[in-house]
Amino acid sequence: MNMQNVSDNIENILVSLYQVPLKKPVSDAKVLTGRQKPLSHIAMLTVTVTTREGAKGFGFSYCLRSGSKALYAHACELAEGLYEDDANDIGRLWEKMAWMGGSISRTGLSVQAIAAFDIALWDLKARKANLGLGKLLGTYQNSVPCYNTSGGYLDASTDEVLHNVDASLSRGIGGIKLKVGQPDLRKDIERVKAVRHHLGDAVALMVDANQQWDYSSALRAGRALDQFNLTWIEEPLSAYDYHGHAQLTAKLDTPIATGEMLSSVAEISSLIQNRSVTFLQPDAPRVGGITPFLKIANAAEQERLKLAPHFVMEIHIHLACAYPHESWVEHIEWLEPAFNERLEIRDGRMFMPTGPGLGFSLSEEAATWQVAHSEYGRPRL
Repeated sequence: MNMQNVSDNIENILVSLYQVPLKKPVSDAKVLTGRQKPLSHIAMLTVTVTTREGAKGFGFSYCLRSGSKALYAHACELAEGLYEDDANDIGRLWEKMAWMGGSISRTGLSVQAIAAFDIALWDLKARKANLGLGKLLGTYQNSVPCYNTSGGYLDASTDEVLHNVDASLSRGIGGIKLKVGQPDLRKDIERVKAVRHHLGDAVALMVDANQQWDYSSALRAGRALDQFNLTWIEEPLSAYDYHGHAQLTAKLDTPIATGEMLSSVAEISSLIQNRSVTFLQPDAPRVGGITPFLKIANAAEQERLKLAPHFVMEIHIHLACAYPHESWVEHIEWLEPAFNERLEIRDGRMFMPTGPGLGFSLSEEAATWQVAHSEYGRPRL
């Protein structure tokens, strides 16, 4: 049999850092409790990989508030070590990058830098196959329910939130998430009550406490919130309180969701093993990209957990459509100005892009937000 060499080695890598501004700063409970400052920008790390055969792949990761300079610096170190590797060897390259940064662990910043490369390599593979990423992975559906988060932050008054709710529903979004976790629980309850009354019972409503309660406070709040027929209560406890979340799952009528702050397969596996949640919320850029996300999804599938990946809808729409059980995708439009393309949303659902790969390219406006840029390997022609 005549076998062809199917390797396609990496010839050029571009690493860039952007600071994408929000239209206005937003605040959740972490700001009200003094733990963080309002969020005004999204730091977006991008990687573009070009192979000897001319194939290209685009991937990105991100961080909020501090950490972007370190994320970019580590990404540049990783890029130096990937020149002339075979772009097809995605799993091996993930391990190579993890070992390159082994002394700074396989979690947190190190894997969030790896994520941009891993996503770029998957994008490249899908583009070479002329398939959307979800189609390459194997979709179970071409759309999933979506909910909006960006209109429900605590810096907005209840009237503003209701206006945002109407705007989201008119755009075709199917659910609404509100931030809670204020020092005075009564204010949270009043806010949720007003939105539920405005929505009626048919529209999905979620709340997110951003880890601001201890167990007794979360149990009290959860029992008070049970009356509102919520789809879930998100991050009621510390992200690492696996047992506490499991106890809330067992005691409350309202399902529990968490997982977005965890940044490794091992950490999220603890949520799965402890039956801590009904809705698992992994974040592909935070856990190290698509390669580890697929491992998490496989473990979650075995337990028949529902999936609701956090943020970056541009990536997660593909991964949610390739998951066999019920999934939601979070609609947050903050990164939209950085891309030329827009996701289709209608009838409460978000639709997977039909183009090859992720289906996204950087806009001209994004260039104005670039703060760092490096090139490795052979220069582009």
